[in-house]
Amino acid sequence: MNLFKTVFLMSLMTGLFLVVGALIGGGPGMIIAFAMAAGMNMLAYWNSDKMLLSMYGAKQVDAASAPDLYHIVERLAGQARLPMPKVYITENPQPNAFATGRDPAHAAVCVTSGLLATVSKEELAGVIAHELGHVRNRDTLTMTITAVIAGAIGMLANFAFFMGDRRNPLGLVGVLLVTMLAPVAAMLVQAAISRSREFEADKAGAELTGRPLWLADALAEIDRSARQTLNAPADANPATAHMFIINPLHGGLSGLFASHPATEERIARLRAMAGVPERPAAGPWG
Repeated sequence: MNLFKTVFLMSLMTGLFLVVGALIGGGPGMIIAFAMAAGMNMLAYWNSDKMLLSMYGAKQVDAASAPDLYHIVERLAGQARLPMPKVYITENPQPNAFATGRDPAHAAVCVTSGLLATVSKEELAGVIAHELGHVRNRDTLTMTITAVIAGAIGMLANFAFFMGDRRNPLGLVGVLLVTMLAPVAAMLVQAAISRSREFEADKAGAELTGRPLWLADALAEIDRSARQTLNAPADANPATAHMFIINPLHGGLSGLFASHPATEERIARLRAMAGVPERPAAGPWG
């Protein structure tokens, strides 16, 4: 099913590229756009994870440089029977995390420095388990390709506005139509990346640790802190917002790119899994 979604998504995005090319430069523009789309699809499949990690300035860490984080990932990946993913930290004050990679054998988990400074060890385990749930469910390929291609369409739309050929058959109207494709790309993100994937990853993460409340408490803390802390790279690249465990955006774009279900509902489901609607203290996890 995820393979079908990925092929469908790439085809849809390619079609959108062709429309943009035609509106910018007619037939020749469509041909150029097709060549760009073909190259972008190949690049996105093989290198989208590297592009995203580079976009956020993420640095790979190991057992020597970040022992607590690395060993939590190592232990949970082993319990999930997944290959050990690469582990990254990005210097960002907003507590958040995401997973990327085209398959479990090429997966990476990235957390922000703000997350490490905000949550407890148990809550961090809950977050990592959630991200490994995405890896195990093979969500990361679709999520990552969507982020890269949607961002490229947005840039192409901006190019059309400033450099578009007014001599195309639709004239200025055509250029204005192209500029509307950036929000269309945002809606495609919402359509292609079902919010249900977050519920499924929450469930998988809770089952992996055996402690749903660890993730519930982490989500509450991350959501509260994220609302008060800017994530400048995410604000500059809103098409990547769906990658994170909690929506990192602020202001008007936060609604346009709202690819996450309500945090309150996610927490309620996790507490129901634990059988305790009220919030108890977290137990030790070593």
